[in-house]
Formats: sequence, C-alpha cells, structure tokens
Amino acid sequence: MVGADVWHAHCVKLDADGIARFGRTQTGVAHCPCSNMRLASGIAPVRQMQAEGVRVGLGVDGSASNDGASLLGETRQAMLLSRLLPESAQTPGMMSARDALALATRGGAAVLGRDDIGQIAVGMAADIVAFDVRGLAHAGAQTDPVAALVFCSPMQVSMSMVNGNVLVQDGYFSRLDLHGLVGRHNQLAARLCNGDAA
Repeated sequence: MVGADVWHAHCVKLDADGIARFGRTQTGVAHCPCSNMRLASGIAPVRQMQAEGVRVGLGVDGSASNDGASLLGETRQAMLLSRLLPESAQTPGMMSARDALALATRGGAAVLGRDDIGQIAVGMAADIVAFDVRGLAHAGAQTDPVAALVFCSPMQVSMSMVNGNVLVQDGYFSRLDLHGLVGRHNQLAARLCNGDAA
C-alpha cells in the first residue's frame, strides 16, 4: 500500500526502487532506530528517503523492542545511525542535530498529514516541550542548545504543553497522581509475574 494517507514503520529493507516509489506517492515512513538496533534488523536509509522526497518521521515502536519509549532518545539514535551509512552523490551528508530534531518534529507532522503541529508558529497547535539544560550533564553545551538536546544524554521533560494546556510542570505531571499510578502499575505487574491474573 502506498499513498499520502499511508505510512510504514521501520523500512530497513526498502531498496532504491521502493524509496523512489514512496517518494512519488508521498508515502510516509516512521523510522524507529532504537527498535531496529535492538532487533538487529537493519538501518533505514533515511537520508536517501529524504533525498527522494519521502516523508520521514520518528517512532518509538513498542515495549517489545524499545523499553525507553523516548522520542528524544530516538532523535539522537537516528542522527548517529545515519552517520554509519555510506554517502553518495544522491545522498546528503551526515545528519546534524538540527536535521534530527526536524525529523522528530516537522517530519512526524508531515508523515501524519498534520499541518497544525510540528513547529512553533502562529496558528499552530500549542504543543511545546521544554528541557532544563542548566545541569551538570549539559555544562559547556550552552552555545548550541539544540546540539546539547540531541547529543547529550536524553533528559526529562521540564514542561510539556499540549494544545495550550500545561500537563507537566517542573518535571511532574500536573493533572495526574503519578505516584498512585506507578504504585498501581507495580502491583498489577507483580500479580502478572506471579501468575495471578485475577
């Protein structure tokens, strides 16, 4: 299946003809680098896809192949993995931190066919995350906050706003009893591990 309303996950085995077809048909790809590395399934030729006009965003896949489910972690791994593939006249050079962040934001919006998300601009949904880069892990990285965000260890979200509503403030969910939910989750997980599904 191909088309502007279709996207495929992974695409680590997509050849040049498939890439060209995806580009012609505006078929999207959700690149899941951490999952692909964990499963040793291959490296998606993201830069070749982009050069052919394929809409590419990032995904975290599922818990069976990605325990972290961190989009920021996927952003970093996408950038680093792209540097392992050989360059050619048809393929742009190494992915920069900004390229990787664009893949995670604007790229994801394009794959989903959403023109109201993916960047901070007038008329767009107010979906914003903020990170605190003042800590020791980011010392010396203040000259380029985007590079710090992508190259340094993935960090916890300091503030998250969805459609203008703040859901995370100072690193804590503002609308959920997170401690209660985690406690309940741990109880259920223990019951499942002990064979008590009731």
